[in-house]
Amino acid sequence: MNWRAAPARVLGMVLGLVLATVQGAWGQCSKTVYLSFDTGHMGVALAVAAALDRQQIPASFFLAAEPTLDGGHSLDAQWAPYWRTLSASGRHDFGSHTWAHDIWEADLPNGAMRFRMQAGRQAPRWRELDGPAYCAELERVAVRFREMTGQTLSRIYRAPAGRTSPRLLAATKACAWHHVGWDLALGDDWPSSRASNPQLLQRALKGARDGDILLAHLGIWSRQPALLPELLAPLLDGLKAKGFCFGRLREHPQHAAAFR
Repeated sequence: MNWRAAPARVLGMVLGLVLATVQGAWGQCSKTVYLSFDTGHMGVALAVAAALDRQQIPASFFLAAEPTLDGGHSLDAQWAPYWRTLSASGRHDFGSHTWAHDIWEADLPNGAMRFRMQAGRQAPRWRELDGPAYCAELERVAVRFREMTGQTLSRIYRAPAGRTSPRLLAATKACAWHHVGWDLALGDDWPSSRASNPQLLQRALKGARDGDILLAHLGIWSRQPALLPELLAPLLDGLKAKGFCFGRLREHPQHAAAFR
């Protein structure tokens, strides 16, 4: 090696890395997507959090008391440290997904609404709730989140299965809750026969658009092999390579007002 030339080569390598970093940063922030996760059986929750932490990527989490692999639920004492750690990072946003994962089915003539309480492998149960009662189910998550984390839950929610009605949306608006849907589901809850994991990865990379909210879950019972966490890092890397950065819902133009 020509040691006299080495410093010049090193300087050139450093400048090249700096330029590549700057170019990558410019390209990264030319478009924005917003990652969001609904609770599930929590079997992939730790791996998802680790993958996000490694790349310092923000996400939004919508919490419900869903059954977990060990027979508990996603808001019980076992999972309190998980939510506390995520919240303490200051990187993520958190909203309600209703306590019992109430899926809207119909508006009723009496002014109430019919809901199906079902998550994971639970047998379905049905009940009627009016607007204030549904808001109480959202608030129940907020109370539990404060107990677990010492932090205040944002006034955002996602209706389970994304099912709403004008009556439901009006009722939650009246009690100061703001609904957040999604634009692109990653398909981790799709039947395996519908698409393979590599196909879902390519679908997400091809379909993502600037401003999209992406939907995934912290554990789906039915899909084998699971999409997450194995394909989360390739998804994040692939989106970065396509010029995307990752935003928080508090910065989303359609939802930022809910955080003020």
